[in-house]
Amino acid sequence: MIVCKFGGTSVADATAIRRVIEIVTSKQAQQPIVVVSALGGATNLLLDLAHKAAAGELLTALQIVEQLRDRHLTETAALLGDSPEAADLAVDIGAAFDELAHLAEAFRTLGYLTPRSLDTVAALGELLSSQIVAAAFRTAGYPGVYVDARDVMRTNDYFTRAEPDIDGIAAASQERLVPLLQQGKIPVMGGFVGAAPGRVTTTLGRGGSDFSASLVGAAVDATAIEIWTDVDGMLTADPRVIPSAQLIEHISFDEAAELAAFGAKVLHPSTIAPAVQRGIPVYVFNSRKPDGKGTMIAFDAPRLPVRAIAGKRNATLVKLRSSRMLLAPGFLRRVFEVFENHRTSVDVVTTSEVSVSVTLDDTKHLGAILQDLAAFGDVAVERRAGVVAIVGAGIADGSRAIADAIAALGPIPVHMASLSATGINVTLVIDDDQVVPAMQRLHATFFEDAS
Repeated sequence: MIVCKFGGTSVADATAIRRVIEIVTSKQAQQPIVVVSALGGATNLLLDLAHKAAAGELLTALQIVEQLRDRHLTETAALLGDSPEAADLAVDIGAAFDELAHLAEAFRTLGYLTPRSLDTVAALGELLSSQIVAAAFRTAGYPGVYVDARDVMRTNDYFTRAEPDIDGIAAASQERLVPLLQQGKIPVMGGFVGAAPGRVTTTLGRGGSDFSASLVGAAVDATAIEIWTDVDGMLTADPRVIPSAQLIEHISFDEAAELAAFGAKVLHPSTIAPAVQRGIPVYVFNSRKPDGKGTMIAFDAPRLPVRAIAGKRNATLVKLRSSRMLLAPGFLRRVFEVFENHRTSVDVVTTSEVSVSVTLDDTKHLGAILQDLAAFGDVAVERRAGVVAIVGAGIADGSRAIADAIAALGPIPVHMASLSATGINVTLVIDDDQVVPAMQRLHATFFEDAS
């Protein structure tokens, strides 16, 4: 069994979906489970219309509803033609968007959105795309079967960022997916979407389709998890920043997880964990170039000082200084409980005898966090910080990589520097507007000058 996940650009339209069918049916002997995102850009539009409706812009929201309705119906007609199934699916799609229009009117009346209502709206993209793709398989002569993701992806009720119920997903996968594979069927389900007890719709958060695929792969003990996207695989840097970025053919789980956490857009940070626990290799391929080498992510990979460079902007740096830290058992635990209490994760951490600094991506609860931290000492905030990560399993193996990285930055000031506990990632916190030039300098030093 394998899991093949296709992102939004890979199911953007009828042409892209036909490529999905070709890719998957070439792997039928491996018993593929297909996980799909919403049609490219659909989730952003769904969330946008919900917010506009709640803000009183009902006409604009309803125009987006009709735009999405027309797009889904157009792609369905292109894939299914005038078959009876096309007519039935068109009715279902129409009903879904009629309900969405009623929801928009309700949001306008209420004047606000709840996390639960946001999940109801956001889930629609994946629920519809998976039905369309499954029907397209059948029209092409293959045994595609639509599986409602809410019947498999069991979660808690933390809406907009639900946490998976691993045991529940395993049981549901064995009940819903494995029998279909044994019958020679091709299960097709949406990613990103789940259900809390009572079958209340939830989502795993943005980018959660990769996570869904990995969770399902672990649940059925798949031999591989394939992530199909619009790039050739994982690269030595973001190609939008570094056009000369090179393909990474083989990378370790730890390195890939670090890159994903620090801004590598090709892979969601949560994707790796379920695969690691089961030892399932993850492959990243380009759906537009299915014969490409792609990237293999596994436990073993050639050990290099630097595998890739990653960067992200718009980070927030929080600094706490307190003389009470000195020789105070449990002080750091109490500090980090503040972030836990406000459900906010920290990224980079550095400490000294009397200070601790962290970076945050999520600043939703920053005001409350700063208020609680003030009880420990003096707190300072820098809101426009950037983070650059130099990742390589051998970076701390006595090579000059760390020294070369610092030297490569030249005049760019570094506010924090941290070597990860695993010794495979050097993280540098710099000014937000210096992230791009820093990545360019580092990539030139480690990849272009060496080639």
